[in-house]
Amino acid sequence: MAQCSKTLLLILGPTGVGKTELSLRVAEHYGSPILSCDSRQIYREIPIGTAAPTADEQARVKHYFIATRDLEEDYNAGQYERDALALLENLFQTHDILVMTGGSMLYADAVCKGLDDLPAVPADIRRQVQQAYEQHGLAWLQTEVQRLDPDYWAEVDQANPARLMHCVELCLTTGRPYSTLRTQTTKQRPFRIIKIGLDRPRAELYERINARVLQMMAEGLKEEARAVYPKRQLNSLQTVGYRELFAYMDGEYDLPRAIELIQQNTRHYAKRQMTWFRRDDTIHWLQANEDYEKNIHSIDALLRADGV
Repeated sequence: MAQCSKTLLLILGPTGVGKTELSLRVAEHYGSPILSCDSRQIYREIPIGTAAPTADEQARVKHYFIATRDLEEDYNAGQYERDALALLENLFQTHDILVMTGGSMLYADAVCKGLDDLPAVPADIRRQVQQAYEQHGLAWLQTEVQRLDPDYWAEVDQANPARLMHCVELCLTTGRPYSTLRTQTTKQRPFRIIKIGLDRPRAELYERINARVLQMMAEGLKEEARAVYPKRQLNSLQTVGYRELFAYMDGEYDLPRAIELIQQNTRHYAKRQMTWFRRDDTIHWLQANEDYEKNIHSIDALLRADGV
């Protein structure tokens, strides 16, 4: 493949902003499949809570990395980087432009920039952090990350124990904040990357998030969560929607409160996503709306300006 002779069009944005429909239309426009960079849509048992593309949407455009793993399978950004790059190399043999979309910031960065070569965590430190978490719970982990690395705390999924433990482990291993280790020079890719960010006014985005949670409940999110409840300790289920419903099933609060918390925590997650995205000055921002042709025209113009 010639250097930069192909283009990866990456459509980013916070949860609920409207990436799915625009991505479908952009993919149809360019004759491209869609590669998902969503760290939860990859699991086949939880399509409702992850807002995975529906059967009809997948019939419109071929999708990759949707419902390809079981919840019990360990999968991370490093594996995704390898798998996605191999797939891109293959697909670029027959496509000049490929579309990727999703809201998982680390997965998108893994493809665009590559992951940092982090030091190995000694077994005794990993065991120490794991035992402390088992003894003191999530609140201890949250306090440690806030103390050791406030910058990472501002962007991480603050209720994801695996991410928090990883941060604490590396802080203890290196004596430095984890965030300062994530500054490696961007790895070169054999394709051009154009990033499109979708945005909406905050009040409008939050209204959409609240409505989408209610729609998920109507589609059977509670039943989906109950089906995977026996596996609730898996890292793949440490995500908004399932945590709150598991707590409801454990009797911590009633269903209306669980729904309210899902809405609230999804809004908080969207805010953290935007904090992450706003630091990337290579993203071209568009306002999400129903005028898809206008946005596609803007993307066409960006591609032409970039020499595509």
